[in-house]
Amino acid sequence: MNAPYMAPLKRMQLHIERTPEFMDWLQILNLKDQLQVASRIQRIRDHVHLGDAKNLGDGLAELRWKNGRRVYFSKIGTVVILLLNGGLKNAQKKDIEKTRILLERYANS
Repeated sequence: MNAPYMAPLKRMQLHIERTPEFMDWLQILNLKDQLQVASRIQRIRDHVHLGDAKNLGDGLAELRWKNGRRVYFSKIGTVVILLLNGGLKNAQKKDIEKTRILLERYANS
């Protein structure tokens, strides 16, 4: 008996947008840290899996690393991730305030 034909599943892929502020933050990291962030973003794009992430409310969320690094982002629709800013746990409150302003600016443009 033949198995019923199953069409191959279409693999969903996210589109990642990076703000100039995120790129400025990324540039100041050392090469090892840049590669860790780039690798995580690649996995998110290819596998639609955020890993350790936390919703901060009002459309803002953060990707978290054990060393305290944070990448702040917003999901737009179902397939776009907007990377807004980055920082470290010890400056998190200030970084979140700045990122909320960025989110408002980009959401209104």
